[in-house]
Amino acid sequence: MPEKETLRRARADKRAGKSGNTQAGEFVREEIHHVREGKHGARSAKQAIAIGLSKARRAGVNVGAPPRSAKASTKRAAKAATRAGRKGTRPSATRSRATKRALKRESRRTTSTRALSKQASRAASRRSERSRRASAQKAARTKGPRVRRQAAKKAARTRRRHASA
Repeated sequence: MPEKETLRRARADKRAGKSGNTQAGEFVREEIHHVREGKHGARSAKQAIAIGLSKARRAGVNVGAPPRSAKASTKRAAKAATRAGRKGTRPSATRSRATKRALKRESRRTTSTRALSKQASRAASRRSERSRRASAQKAARTKGPRVRRQAAKKAARTRRRHASA
């Protein structure tokens, strides 16, 4: 069950007219925090992200379908989570317990900054340069002045750091 704060943030995103993926990002963020604080582990950064997306689908967020290249089991799981979200059904206690126990045995290192950075780079490398550029431009347009200024400062810091190295 997602935390109330996560649901509140996702609803605020929806009211602001942000995309389903942005709304789902709140659930992914929550999941990464759970792994980091030791609530449970994950086999990979990808798994932690998948759990967050599944929670989002169950909460009724309109997350796009998994890519065509996804495994059949992934597609089935996404469909089931979406259906459960529409019907409002809860997963069985037995299955829930089993999943939790399995996750508790997994590593906590999978959501380190380094691991997530690696996952993001890998995901980005599968996209075309044009697609990456378009989303960066859209992000810059929809940031707002305050956040844009923060981003500019961060970029300047990064340039300074790389220049000295």
